[in-house]
Amino acid sequence: MTRRLGLFLLLIALSGAALAAQRFRAGIDVVSLNVTVTDAATLKFVRDLSQGEFEVFEDGVKQDVTFFSRSQQPIALAILMDTSASMEDKIQLAQEAAIGFVRRLRAEDLAEIVDFDSKVDILQTFTNDRAALERAIRTTNADGSTAIYHAIYISLKELRKQAAQTEADIRRQAIVVLSDGEDTSSILGYEEVLDLAKRSETGIYTIGLRGTDVSPRGFKEAEFVMRQLAQETGGRSFFPQQATELPRIYEQISDELSSQYTLAYTSRNPRRDGAWRRIVVRVTRPNVTARTKQGYYAATSSAP
Repeated sequence: MTRRLGLFLLLIALSGAALAAQRFRAGIDVVSLNVTVTDAATLKFVRDLSQGEFEVFEDGVKQDVTFFSRSQQPIALAILMDTSASMEDKIQLAQEAAIGFVRRLRAEDLAEIVDFDSKVDILQTFTNDRAALERAIRTTNADGSTAIYHAIYISLKELRKQAAQTEADIRRQAIVVLSDGEDTSSILGYEEVLDLAKRSETGIYTIGLRGTDVSPRGFKEAEFVMRQLAQETGGRSFFPQQATELPRIYEQISDELSSQYTLAYTSRNPRRDGAWRRIVVRVTRPNVTARTKQGYYAATSSAP
């Protein structure tokens, strides 16, 4: 998904005088990327790269990076919790892990709390009030089946709405979803959710706990979905064996979100054809790996 000129000028304002001096033609679409870089051997986050060490390719064509930042930007975050009946023996551990995650948020970050079983409930809308977020998490209880697709779809829509309401307040967007099984209740299909995710600028982080009443085949399908959503959006997937691993996983996600780089470029492809364009980010420094969303849909001639 692309951001139009007005949004990009706001990004430039954050970057300082050097980038503010650049000129852009009206109507140009700018592609923004949140990029995570890790050491290939230690898997630790690499935080000291310069703009010149990044290379961005769109459909195999090298692009000119016109914006670069390694400073922490505020985050808009949706925290999704599976509260289906199969989570009953894990719900307290899940609550405490999510609360620990909330406590790591910075004052300028916003989060919402969403729980899902056979239905989806937004327990707390976007706020930086940690106490309110914690209270919402503690109200969760396990019952019903699993509507994970519906929960992710609604959260993507809510993040888009939140971004539209605060255009001058640029934030990275992320969804962190915990579930222990396959979708059994959504009125939406996986392809619909994946398409919306690919059209968003939201990194999706998935945590898959194997439920006691989930068949091996059912969990295998759930694992595929979680991996695919994370991979397409530049997020990450986790599959812990025990709920006791959740605090460490939430901590890893928090560290990643605070270690990302923001890059932007104006596509060399001028066609406004709505086509899918594949993105690859490489780093010239040896033995490091870059991860970002896998692509975006180009704007169309009728786009606003």
